[in-house]
Amino acid sequence: MNHALDTIATGLAASQTMMDTIADNLSNVNTTGFKSETPEFQTLLYQDGIQPGANSTGQTVYPSGLELGTGVKVASIKDTLTQGTLTSTGNPLDLAINGSGYFQVLMPNGQTAYTRDGAFQLNSTGQLVTSSGYQVLPNITIPSNATSVTIGTDGTVSVTLPGSSTASQVGQIQLASFVNPQGLQPLGGNLYASTTSSGTAVNGAPQSNGLGSVNQSYLEASNVDVVQSMVNMISAERAYQLGTQVASAIDNQLNYLAQAAAGA
Repeated sequence: MNHALDTIATGLAASQTMMDTIADNLSNVNTTGFKSETPEFQTLLYQDGIQPGANSTGQTVYPSGLELGTGVKVASIKDTLTQGTLTSTGNPLDLAINGSGYFQVLMPNGQTAYTRDGAFQLNSTGQLVTSSGYQVLPNITIPSNATSVTIGTDGTVSVTLPGSSTASQVGQIQLASFVNPQGLQPLGGNLYASTTSSGTAVNGAPQSNGLGSVNQSYLEASNVDVVQSMVNMISAERAYQLGTQVASAIDNQLNYLAQAAAGA
């Protein structure tokens, strides 16, 4: 019976992880560029009593085995990298990636981080920065007297200055891509770091080498499906309730056996 309790405990932990993941998804339903997460589960090791194909006699073998499962584990939590809806904001410094790729950001420690959140602003020197003040890479500086800022779908940044009717290019947004974007490490603040699993970032201009385009005055919304998340939450809740009922039944049986043994 202790084996059964240990096994059902792994199921309860797995259901709790599912609930935690769904809660995180729903809490970020309005987070710009957020990618919903999905846990993946695997069976734990089996206890082999009889292996399939083992000899049952000198001339015969067992057609099936006697293998007892020990429960479930969370193998990974993967991001769902589908495109979020592009929402118009009217802010010329808001950028959304339509397709693959990540904006590049310089962290205070000198590390390059990556993000799908294009809600950019200007700092005191006119540099394009994130809402946390981190510099966008490569560096783009907008003159303080610029009357308009235009960012093309290929990332070209142009400004119009007073007394001029011709726009001047001041920089170009570049995107980064990865062989395995699932391997990026979340840092919080809508930022990711590259890892050995993700591979090294490959930088390029938008609309080149499979990279997406840049849409000015748009932001990419979270790709969380609220309805599906609620369905998944109900399923996880029912699984957890069932697990607790099984654990209670096992506990009652153990108490009964203990009482029976004490009265013998």
